Amino acid sequence: MTLRALWAALATVLAALLLAGCASLGESPGKGGADKATAPGAAASAPERAEYRLEVQAPDALRPLLLNYLDLARFQNAPATEGITIAELDRLVAAAPAQVRSLLETEGYFNPTVKVERVSAQPRGPAARLVGAITGKLPGATPASAAADSTPLLRVQVDPGPRVTVSRFSLDVSGVLNDAVLAGDNHAIDQLAALRKQWILQPGQPFRQGSWSEAKTSTLARLRAEGYAVASWSSTAAKVDAQAQTAQLTLVLDSGPLFRMGAIRIEGLERYDEDSVRRLATFGPGTPYDDKLLLDYQERLQKLGLFEGAFVEIDPNPATASAAPVLVRVKELPLQAAIFGTGYSANTGPRITLEHQHRNVFGTRWVAKNKFELGPDQKLWQGDLTSHPLEGLYRNLVSGSATSLRTTDQVLTSWSARVGRTQDTSRIERLYYIEYVNARLSTPTAATDSNSDAVSGNYNWVFRKVDNVLLPTQGYTLSAQVAGGYARSSSADNGPFARTYGRLTGYWPLGKSWYGSARLELGQIFTKDSVGVPDTLLFRAGGDDSVRGYAYRSLGPTVAGTVTSGRMLFTGSVEVARPISANRPAFWWAVFADAGNAANRWSDLHPAYGYGVGLRWRSPVGPLRLDLAYGEQVRAFRVHLSVGIAF
Repeated sequence: MTLRALWAALATVLAALLLAGCASLGESPGKGGADKATAPGAAASAPERAEYRLEVQAPDALRPLLLNYLDLARFQNAPATEGITIAELDRLVAAAPAQVRSLLETEGYFNPTVKVERVSAQPRGPAARLVGAITGKLPGATPASAAADSTPLLRVQVDPGPRVTVSRFSLDVSGVLNDAVLAGDNHAIDQLAALRKQWILQPGQPFRQGSWSEAKTSTLARLRAEGYAVASWSSTAAKVDAQAQTAQLTLVLDSGPLFRMGAIRIEGLERYDEDSVRRLATFGPGTPYDDKLLLDYQERLQKLGLFEGAFVEIDPNPATASAAPVLVRVKELPLQAAIFGTGYSANTGPRITLEHQHRNVFGTRWVAKNKFELGPDQKLWQGDLTSHPLEGLYRNLVSGSATSLRTTDQVLTSWSARVGRTQDTSRIERLYYIEYVNARLSTPTAATDSNSDAVSGNYNWVFRKVDNVLLPTQGYTLSAQVAGGYARSSSADNGPFARTYGRLTGYWPLGKSWYGSARLELGQIFTKDSVGVPDTLLFRAGGDDSVRGYAYRSLGPTVAGTVTSGRMLFTGSVEVARPISANRPAFWWAVFADAGNAANRWSDLHPAYGYGVGLRWRSPVGPLRLDLAYGEQVRAFRVHLSVGIAF
């Protein structure tokens, strides 16, 4: 044997010994290797934890369901202290097909094909294993990728098959409602027809467990809200034919007795009288129970300004269904409150405010409010005396105000007094009043100040049909004002006048996450050109809630180089917005375009345009808006900051 051959033989023997030693170190008892010796008294080693990777192959719509609820997915990344053993993993693999089928049944798939297979880690060859055993590394691989390559892969393949759909459904009633239907009661017949029409799992719809539960819950809630407060399901059945992929739904509702309103019982009153609470109810004893009636009543109590909270419900005892007591629980606000604050408006700049409220002045059932505001451009006082509720949801009103407002090149000083009456219902607000106003306008270019006053009769009307009064995304609001009176002026003729104003705002969703809104505003004074109407009754445009990109009240007819108020007004706005992130749904971004102006004749009204981008925070008190707008007429950018709510 040559020396070269001897060295080759020695290298072969050494390699064999190293491979045998490494193999014996990695061998587990019961898998071909010798049992490891355990010293006397030594504790047995802990069971080996299973490590594996999971791959779920399923349609995109179903994969999140499986990854969230499949046991194999839940234990995959569990901490070592909570991990499963190899034996437990074997049990989960065996149970996985049945678990997948159960999960898919909740989505309407009753004939899925499920396959679970183990994909062994692929070695890199004998040389790689030898080097890996000596160095602890695989050639050409990082430790992380080497670990991933060596971890077994479990692959779950799912073909859901066809989805089960509703072939037919029947919805019947028993109890008092059924008796009324059989007796030919048109209202009861319409109620049953509406329940069937509004059932969300109509024939042809996919049958899902979530939709099945939602349909039963919403139908029961609807019947309870419409007079049958203790209605319940007598029977519900969903018969699924997995081979035909159809589901037949059979349901029977027990309506129970029809509830009618009884006496109102009030809890929590100490400072205020019961009449103020009772007069806000729009129902009386014997009125059929309607959940909306109680919700409207509760909302009026909360808006009254006397209570921190209000809750209204009926006693659902079937024994008193013919005259169910209406339970009203209120938590009173303090008799007096004072608020000191600071703020900023893009229209009038910084300000400090002081507000005081007395909710029962001298025990006369009147609420007094006073507000004082002090800023470099605006100083004002506003005072209101409003009665507690009267019959028919009316409230009497006495109010006054005094204001000093400095704009670009004018100072407007005004005061007013009014006496009237308000009425608030669930969707409509009405205000009738007689008003006296006085306005003095100081202009540097004018030789003397302009002083005018007017007395008028007024009617204001507001209608709302929106999904949310504070944060609307669908619906519309409409405001209209009509006034007629007599005006006097120190610099123009005296005479009668009429004033009209209207504002329409619409909201609508655009797809899943986009929302649009639009506004149209019109106003006009009807009188002779020579009659001097007080400036506070005339119109100007520009500012946060008018035409963005322009200063507050900076748009109007120009006389001798000075912007004045006009007798006609037009403004319009369109805006598109969407949430910035699904994780922050209260924060939106928006793009908008505004247009409008004021003039003394429609032929002289030339709209000024503004457009820009903005941020929105949909706070609990209304949307906070921060806008950057470009005014095309002034060729400049302007920042607008405001908090606005639907009127």
